[in-house]
Amino acid sequence: MGSHASGDGCTEPGQDLLRAGYALGGDDGCIADARQHATSFLDQAHADHQVPVTSRARDLTQLVVSELVTNARKYAPGPVLMELRITPCHVEIVVWDSDPTVPTARAADPGRIGQHGLEIVKAVTQNLFMDQEPVGKRITARIALSDAPSSATDSRSPA
Repeated sequence: MGSHASGDGCTEPGQDLLRAGYALGGDDGCIADARQHATSFLDQAHADHQVPVTSRARDLTQLVVSELVTNARKYAPGPVLMELRITPCHVEIVVWDSDPTVPTARAADPGRIGQHGLEIVKAVTQNLFMDQEPVGKRITARIALSDAPSSATDSRSPA
């Protein structure tokens, strides 16, 4: 498992300003429900704790929630649990499902249709942790709240 120090002046963990958990059903609407929970959670963090939530952080949070909950629904039977945490510098998305198999990103293949979710999550998150639990697995994705460029700046040109 990776370190919880971010190197950006924030100390982690234990600085949660806000934390909320959600039990998501296995129905078709649970992905949209998860995105709505994430939006409401970020709105509450901004309103109640004056946490600056950029448009980028909001969009990436919704994207990561969508991808992780979609994968949990697709590959694991039963309920999906989602926890959202916010610190002064990050939002963390934690998704638990009943399948103990820890996913791995597939090799890049631009011709492949679908199955790019984990690649996307890895590309847009600051940290990604995957842990097997006594029952199932827990995936934690950390997204920076600021728009400060990361070490992988968008200096790449399109292929």
